Amino acid sequence: MATSVRARSDGPAPPAAPPSSGPRSPRPAPGGWRSTLYRWDIKAIPYVFIAPFFLTFAAFGLFPLIYTGWLSLNRVQLGGEPQWKGLENYTDLATSEFFWNALFNTFTIGVISTVPQLLMALGLAHLLNYKLRGRGFFRIAVLAPYATSIAAATLVFAQLFNTDYGMINSFLGWFGFDPVNWESSKWPAQIAISTIVTWRWTGYNALIYLAAMQAVPQDLYEAASLDGASRWRQFISVTIPSIRPTILFTVVVSTIGATQLFGEPMLFGGSVGISGGSGNQFQTLSLLMYEKGWVNNSLGQASAIAWIMLLLLLVVGGVQALVSRHNRKKLGG
Repeated sequence: MATSVRARSDGPAPPAAPPSSGPRSPRPAPGGWRSTLYRWDIKAIPYVFIAPFFLTFAAFGLFPLIYTGWLSLNRVQLGGEPQWKGLENYTDLATSEFFWNALFNTFTIGVISTVPQLLMALGLAHLLNYKLRGRGFFRIAVLAPYATSIAAATLVFAQLFNTDYGMINSFLGWFGFDPVNWESSKWPAQIAISTIVTWRWTGYNALIYLAAMQAVPQDLYEAASLDGASRWRQFISVTIPSIRPTILFTVVVSTIGATQLFGEPMLFGGSVGISGGSGNQFQTLSLLMYEKGWVNNSLGQASAIAWIMLLLLLVVGGVQALVSRHNRKKLGG
């Protein structure tokens, strides 16, 4: 009997209970109204949280976009009834010299302002990436032009580029150059407007480049330094390839901003700013759209210009996507 009891007591012990993973939220029993509310809470609450954004976007973004597209297919006078014209507004723009002039001005001002702006921002970010005295102060100072209002900056530069008493012509006169008519001449006016854009956005892009440069691993610079690479060679061979996606991003954003350029040329031109000068020498697509819609009361043509600008931006975005895909394949392959 003792042997039997000992055998029974030495037998396998029952399995231990699994360790508790912490308190769990009570789940309602299936089949009741609480279970239904629980399922709705799990599935619907995330959509409730994001619904305000989509409702706001639909009211102030999607609806105006669709309505503008519909207006571009009609002849609409301000305060009048729309008259269906199909693609007539687009064909009229295709044969309008004012439209092609505005498109060319938008392109040239965009190139003149974007290329120097991004090159200067890249060099400025490279300098700020080193340990300098007062580095925090300089990082804030380069952002000051971006914080300045467009109106204030443009009015100051309009005085600097004034033909009669501007500081720029006075400076050129010291070297024997004749005064430049910055407002009435085509290329000087576009250069002056591009200077305003460059001054305002260079610091902003420099900080974007600086943030990207600080994410570059220091091991790459140390390896390049051991190989005898100078700082300039490190900048060309290490920094530029490492921040290439950021450079592409700033190029696209600057191109979008140049396409929508409005405040600087309008304020620079003064009384003839809406028409882009006395001879439309710096009228951009945005100024032409404003003139068609609110000066000539041709809302249909203004809407067509808006949609053409949207298509141009979609083309720019498509090019960016293709270049990004090519870079990913190149790095991956």
